[in-house]
Parts: sequence; structure tokens; C-alpha cells
Amino acid sequence: MSAHLIAPNFDLSATLNSGQAFHWEPHGSDGFVGCVGNQAMLLRQSGQRIHVTPPEAREGARRYLRLGEDHEAVLRSFPAQDAVLAEAVAYCPGLRILRQPLWECLATFLTSSMKQVAHIRQISLRLRQELGESCRLGDLALGAFPEPGVIARAGERRLREFGLGYRAGFVHRAAVRLASGEVRLEEGEALDDEALLEFLLTFDGVGEKIANCVRLFGYGRLAAFPVDVWIERVLRERYFGGGEVGRKELVRFVADHFGDYGGYAQQYLFHHARTSRGNSRSRP
Repeated sequence: MSAHLIAPNFDLSATLNSGQAFHWEPHGSDGFVGCVGNQAMLLRQSGQRIHVTPPEAREGARRYLRLGEDHEAVLRSFPAQDAVLAEAVAYCPGLRILRQPLWECLATFLTSSMKQVAHIRQISLRLRQELGESCRLGDLALGAFPEPGVIARAGERRLREFGLGYRAGFVHRAAVRLASGEVRLEEGEALDDEALLEFLLTFDGVGEKIANCVRLFGYGRLAAFPVDVWIERVLRERYFGGGEVGRKELVRFVADHFGDYGGYAQQYLFHHARTSRGNSRSRP
């Protein structure tokens, strides 16, 4: 049995494969399986409906896919004369931002630095399969992302076995801080955008790009605009004519130009730049 969600102008496949989350796996001809927190689920799209199995995962899927959002308001907020962004939106108008579990989002993006999408997926799936709690979905055994305490007890050396390299230390130290109760990621929910950025920067290995990914995909701060090499290239080539421009100037530009829904603009630009050229690299 399954339940369904109304999802107008939504592209499930593009959203789950757009470099936000790395653990969803194809299932059958039109479905994807994965865990959101400890809840295993199968998602399928037919027209403007998302079918969710099991039915009790329906509300979790709604929140994860941000289906309560007024997406038309997002599109209306974009600069009217921005032909570059309009091209990216037209390329995949059904793309959406996900709302991911906080720890999973932080840990995953800590592993993503200088990695390709395929490698990030391998790491995420191995961590889930070997250290995560088993979540059943019919005959399928899926893995939840391991909790901070599990990662902390596993140790940095064990994490390196999963291919994290030097990033293992960052993930392990973050897990130790959280498992000990020194900090709680939920504390960030009450902070304003700038204070949340500063909070995330206290974690080893987190720079502004990773912090903005977590602000956007974890905390749902839709003005957050991660600037990686893909986005920097798009901005320099398409908005500044290929001229020399400093990173600080780029940051000021995106805040002024894209506004309150800059994170959505970034995701459209990123997805278009990465996939329209047939390139499968990830955010470096």
C-alpha cells in the first residue's frame, strides 16, 4: 500500500539526483528507495502525484520534499531580466530544494570536498550499510545514516576505511562534539542566518561553502548560496563576462541579485551547469 502527495510542477528524479543528497537508489522503472532519518521509503512519481510507501512515511516525505512550499513565489522572486537564470530554470523547472536531517546533511557535505558524486554516493551508502541502523522496506534492507554516537565510537581510523581520507577526522570530530552533548545541531534552528553561519563554522573542516550547503539543505535557509567552482565559473563567465572578480565581490553580488531565494537560484544554476554538459562531477 502507498499514500500519495500532490506535487505540481515537481521533478522527483532531478531533485533526488541534483547533488543535494547522495543515497537515493533507483527501484523499478520509476521509483527511488532510501531512508529519511530512520524511515525507509519508496518514492514514485506519476504526473503531479508522488506515491509514498509505506503510507505512514507520507508526512515525512512531504517535509523532506518541501511540498508545502509556494514554489511559484520562489520563481516570481527571481530577477525579471536574468536570462542566464531563466535558461537554467527552463532546463529543469521541476527541481526543488530538499529539507534533510541536520546531522546527515553536515556529515555528508563534510565528506564531499574534492569528491565526485559517484564517490560521495559510495561513501554514504557504505556508512549506512555498515554502521547505520537497518531499516526494512518489505524485502529490502536499507541503512539509515549512522548517528553521531556510532560515528564517534567507530573512530577516525575505521572511517578512513570507507574512503573518507583526511575528511574522516572532520566527520569524527563533529560526531564526538555532538555525541558528547557539547553542542546540538538543533540549536541552530533558533539562530538568525548570520549567527547560524558562525555556528556551523565552529566545526572542523567546515568553510563557507559547506556551511551554506548545510544552511540551505539542512536548515532550509533559502537565501543561502553555496559558491563552489561550478557556480563560481557560471558567475564569472555569464554574469561578469569572464573578467577578473574577487570571491568577496561574487558573494556580495549573489546576495544583492538573487535575494531571499538565492539558494534556489544557485541550485538551478548548479544543476544546469553540471548536467547540461554531460559532466557528472560533484561540488568540489
